[in-house]
Amino acid sequence: MSATVRPAPSPADSGAAPVTTAATAPLAPSPLTPRQKWLALGVIASGMLMIILDGSIVTVAMPVIQRDLGFTPVGLSWVVNAYLIAFGSLLLLAGRLGDLIGRKRMFVTGTAVFTVASLLAGVATSPGVLIAARALQGVGSAAASAVGLGILVTLFTEPRERARAIGVFSFTSAVGASLGQVLGGVLTDALDWHWIFFINLPIGAAALFLAVRALPGDRGPGLGSGADVTGALLVTAALVVGIYSVVRAERYGWLSGHTLGLGALALALLAAFVVRQATSRTPLIPPRLLRSRTTVGGNLIQMLIMAAMFTFQILVALYLQKVLGYEALGTGLALLPAAVVIGGVSLLVSARLNARFGERAVLLAGIALMATQMALLGRLPDHADYATDLLPSMLLTAGFGLALPALTTLGMSGAADEDAGLASGLFNTTQQVGMALGVAVLSTLAAGRTGGLLAAGDGSAHALTEGYRLAFTVGAGLLVTAFAATLFLLPGRSSAPVTEAASAG
Repeated sequence: MSATVRPAPSPADSGAAPVTTAATAPLAPSPLTPRQKWLALGVIASGMLMIILDGSIVTVAMPVIQRDLGFTPVGLSWVVNAYLIAFGSLLLLAGRLGDLIGRKRMFVTGTAVFTVASLLAGVATSPGVLIAARALQGVGSAAASAVGLGILVTLFTEPRERARAIGVFSFTSAVGASLGQVLGGVLTDALDWHWIFFINLPIGAAALFLAVRALPGDRGPGLGSGADVTGALLVTAALVVGIYSVVRAERYGWLSGHTLGLGALALALLAAFVVRQATSRTPLIPPRLLRSRTTVGGNLIQMLIMAAMFTFQILVALYLQKVLGYEALGTGLALLPAAVVIGGVSLLVSARLNARFGERAVLLAGIALMATQMALLGRLPDHADYATDLLPSMLLTAGFGLALPALTTLGMSGAADEDAGLASGLFNTTQQVGMALGVAVLSTLAAGRTGGLLAAGDGSAHALTEGYRLAFTVGAGLLVTAFAATLFLLPGRSSAPVTEAASAG
């Protein structure tokens, strides 16, 4: 007999996850002491900090990169798109591979690839080399981040301990996203844009050194136990085509033949993947995972929240620069209160509130605060005063600090131990898809509104502000939808993990 720890399915889930057997389960790591567990969490958080930091630090330096390397305006967008497409499309596959060959091995490999790619990006002297390096960064990011949550939930099985760990993980995400914009301005102004990539090297080296020693060793059942190559190719191709069509929709138009044709191809590939999963003996996504209402609902709600909140970060930065005239560093500092509030709430408050009131109640409170924030931004004046018009909205981002840890716990609670890597990859995939869709759709709405007003003779500041206000109002609507979905799809409280004995034969 061997014991396997896994989260229990919630009462709202239809169908219990099957018991893990020795023939199919990954080899369980040796028990760790509390100190070893928190050291392992530190390694995961450091790796995620590097990845998330890189995602936001690049945006501030884009004009300098364009001027230095001679990018065309269209070519410059691929500094972001190459990373986004590789990252978003490979998360699901990387999560399942982590379950099969070992999550530690996948995390270490991904961190190493990302670190080497950062060096290549830092020494790039041509657009082609930088774009290739950014794509390679996306591959490494997908491999490392896809299994990070999977390692975390298998290490921290006691509810209060897991809540604290997820709070630390969420804190890292919040700090990395906002700190990147500040660091991007500082490094670009004080040194040059190459250092926005070189800063990853010491972080990556330290994460690799500690990961080899601190992360628990695990060995999956091997590729032969569940490597659905055809399914993996289908879903990866569907995500590549789908994300590409979204990030290019702003250039070609949402109703253009280019966008609609690629969208139809992505849906066809996705349909073929669904058919494959229903007929394969070793599906990439086991049906038991999708039978969990908590897992499906948590991922859907995350897409809505990320679509609104990532767009908030992008459009507020544009408003500060294009309407209020802030420089890059000033923009980063203006967004800093949001990072501090999100990080403080997720690290210091969320775990206690989740334990006392349940994740669903905390998630609802967080979404309500974020919806209020977006509604306030929907009333921005043409020339806002930061202290009275913007700072209250920055402080209301505390809702994100409440929502993210609660949502992460709920989104992972429906996954059995042997599916933790896949559930982590799925959760990260829906996050990236939500961010890409949100920015593409809401930015297009804002640009359309602004263009119409400019054509009618309105001033630039007023036209831009009206466009941003429309996007923020639609974002508030997305958050109201997320609130309703939480009420109807998620259980009142998440289930505590339980220990099951798995028969060896």
